[in-house]
Amino acid sequence: MGERLTPGDPAPDFTLPDDTGEQVSLSDFRGKRVIVYFYPAAMTPGCTKQACDFSESLEALRAADTEVVGISPDAPAKLATFRERDGLTITLLSDADKSVMTAWGAYGEKKLYGKVVQGVIRSTIVVGQDGVVTHAQYNVKATGHVARVRRDLGIE
Repeated sequence: MGERLTPGDPAPDFTLPDDTGEQVSLSDFRGKRVIVYFYPAAMTPGCTKQACDFSESLEALRAADTEVVGISPDAPAKLATFRERDGLTITLLSDADKSVMTAWGAYGEKKLYGKVVQGVIRSTIVVGQDGVVTHAQYNVKATGHVARVRRDLGIE
């Protein structure tokens, strides 16, 4: 399991395919603030709520020079279906081997129905314009989370 990131850490760069198969790197967003969030599975209720909330907030976030990148282990084709089904506007990336999640501390032991299992830890990390972590939240709840991130970042 990767170490969890904390504010002040340099964000590990990555390059992953999006829902169209295009390669997207964290460094593509340098000069903007980036909300990188990790979620277990496309098209499950909590993950859908979170993706829709981020998509609905995207205009306000972009006005504050902030991009949103959602990362899950789903294949690009499933992400394309997710985008289509829910009208998502955020960047969706596929981390099939979970190497990026591991590097960012978003994969490892978690409790599920009282059992300890290996899995994706729902996490949100905010990376500043300089590529350094400014906020890191692990084990977040999907509902109400986007509003909280906006409050933390001072984005109305």
